[in-house]
Parts: sequence; C-alpha cells; structure tokens
Amino acid sequence: MLKLKRKETIQTGNTVVKLFNNEENNPFIKLPKPTGRKLFPQNTFFCILVFLGLMVVFHSAFAQDTLKDNKYKNAALNHKCFKCHGHKFYTYYNDWTDKNVIKRMNPYYVIDSVTFYINNHCKFKCIDCHDADYAKFPHDGELQMEEMSTCLDCHEDDDVTAKYHFKEIYKEFKRSVHVKKFPNFTCWMCHDPHKYRLTVMKNENIHKVIIYDNNICLSCHSNIVNYKVLSDSAHKNITAAHDWLPNQKLHFQNVRCIDCHAKEENDSIVSHDILPTDESVKKCVECHSKNTILLTTLYKFQAKELRNKNGFLNATILNNSYVISANRNSSLDTASLVIFGLVIALLIIHGIIRIILK
Repeated sequence: MLKLKRKETIQTGNTVVKLFNNEENNPFIKLPKPTGRKLFPQNTFFCILVFLGLMVVFHSAFAQDTLKDNKYKNAALNHKCFKCHGHKFYTYYNDWTDKNVIKRMNPYYVIDSVTFYINNHCKFKCIDCHDADYAKFPHDGELQMEEMSTCLDCHEDDDVTAKYHFKEIYKEFKRSVHVKKFPNFTCWMCHDPHKYRLTVMKNENIHKVIIYDNNICLSCHSNIVNYKVLSDSAHKNITAAHDWLPNQKLHFQNVRCIDCHAKEENDSIVSHDILPTDESVKKCVECHSKNTILLTTLYKFQAKELRNKNGFLNATILNNSYVISANRNSSLDTASLVIFGLVIALLIIHGIIRIILK
C-alpha cells in the first residue's frame, strides 16, 4: 500500500486538499477506543473444536468414498491392457516398417472395461489371473497355451467366500450333463470372469435375476457360433424345443432355465448339476402347487415371508407366478371355519325353535 507523508497536500484547481497517511491522523474518521479485548473472541476454543469435528466428519466420508472406489485401485495398471483389449481395434508401432499399425482385435479378447468394474472380480489386476509376461508387448505366442485357473484355485480354502459353498458347487458341476458330454467344459464357458456378477442373493428385482441368469444359458443355446465351439450336433431352436410348454413367453419371462433344467440342491446358491433333457421338469404341478419347487430354487433367498404363520403362504411368489394355494392364510382359514360353524349352529337353533313353536 502506498503511504503518504503526514500533512501532505495536493492542489486541484483553486482547492487545497490535505491528505493523511493513516486513520489516526484523519479527523473525519472516529476510531473506537481500545477496550483491552483479546485478539480472538472468547468462544474461539469452541469454534476450533467445531472445525476439528467437521474435519473428522468430512475425513470419514472421504474415507468411505475411497473404500467404495477401492475397485479402481488397480485401474492404472489394468489400463495398459484395456487400451488394446478394451477396443475392437488397437494400434502399435512396428519397428521393422517404422510405421504405426492398426489391427482388428479378436472379438473373444475384447473386454468391456465398464462391465469389468461392476463385476465381482473388479479389484484384481489382469496379471493376478493371467501370466505376468502378458505385461510385455508383443505377447509371446507360447502364452496362448496357458491353462486358465478354475474357481477352486482361488475359492477352495477362502474363508471370505466359504458361504458360497464352492466345493459343493464344483462337485455338482462335475455331475452335470455339460461335463459328462464335454470333458473340456470349464466354469468360464458359462461365467465370464471379466463380467460375472452375483445377483440372486442381493434382493434385486427378481426379473433382473431371471434375465441375467437366462442370458448365460442363451449365450450358447441361442447362439450357434458359441454352440459349435463345443458341439458338432445340430443346434436346436429354443422355441421349437419348448413347443410343449403352454404360455411359453410367460414362462420364459418368469422362471430361469436352471429352475427346470438343474437338480434341486439345498446348500448351493444355484444348482450346477444340469440335467439331461429327459430328466428336466415337465409336470405343471411341480411348480404350480403349494409345495412349489420355486421356493427352493428361484425364490430360495427371498423366502422370509413364507415362514410367517399369519401371512400368506408362498407370499413371495404371489405377484410373480400363478401357484395353486399360494394365497391361503391360516388366520382367514380359521375365521372362515368359525363363521361357517356359527351359521350351521344358527340354522339348527332356528329349526329347533320353529318345531317347538308349532
């Protein structure tokens, strides 16, 4: 700040103006008298505590967001792979020709990075599952002979995922018609590790679960290209194969393929013992009855209401499927019987009175 000397004057026209170098020397400004108060107000300590408290709250919120975004902790490293494998085309510099080259990526090796970061394996590095030598480009041709890991390689003795019963699932899988017909059949042929999501235990909209699970089956059974990778037999049309099923569209929208085509299991999240066609469910009463198998398959993890004695039996499936006796209520049953008994009793009493009064 430019300071003026005391009693310095300037002349503007015929007027002389005296300038003052500070507020104390300016007679036009009345300054308050010193009161002896401290530089900070008395409640400064309280303000500091409030400020520190807010800092703690914001820090906790930031930490929670950081934990939520923990799935991106390896994003920078994985990006080295996604910059090629996340696109249909990739570019590299050819030292021999001294040119940039654009090539088409094998469609089986294109990974959607957005889908990857919402799948159950999103926190991993690519080289956690793939050979570390893939970090070098161009990739060594021998790496294509690499044998892929199985689910049990990671989950067999994992306490965190023990609740999913992977050992039991693997035993079921080995008994399934897929493995019996195709010994080289692997977990990854149904469950792509780059986009697999566990949906059935998360109380999501049941129709989303149905669509997601059925798409896994349809990726082969309605796609002749994928089907022919495994089988030389004629590819069956899904609609034609189920021509015996009444209201086919409604069934496809409200139940999963595995609800009819897999053996019922108690411990597993979803049965992996896929049955031969002739052993699949075909009787209406197996689903459309009070003891419907859907309670131990599709609605297995949404059955809290079903154990309520005062609620509707099979209440979970009441709004999604037509099931005989699903709308029965024990309290209403008792009340109906009581009312019916009272009506009969009144009729008998009325009859007796009529006879007496004759």
